Amino acid sequence: MKPYDKQIGGTHYQNFKIQPSKFVIENELLYPEGCVIKYILRHRLKGKKQDLEKAKHFIDMIIERDYIEKKDFLEEAEKEKKELEESYQESVRQTKERKSKDWAKGYNKWKKNK
Repeated sequence: MKPYDKQIGGTHYQNFKIQPSKFVIENELLYPEGCVIKYILRHRLKGKKQDLEKAKHFIDMIIERDYIEKKDFLEEAEKEKKELEESYQESVRQTKERKSKDWAKGYNKWKKNK
């Protein structure tokens, strides 16, 4: 028996001329696209509204993966860069302040012992 002649856990895919998994494999689709096809095809036979919600969820993943606004990405990167620069400058300032205080303490101790 060939793999597509049987189904484990139900018969809902047996009703189609081409099983969703076979269609996905033969068209070399990515996992999220395959899931969309699977859930759209089976919603009337198995998962009802929940399968349609799952298909929407995978479509949202595909949109985020493939159609994220480059502008939004660059704006976020610039914001992170600015925050890192500010953090670095504050760290430099605190280090100088600490060294200055340490130097003054050392100088005063040296002067006192002289």
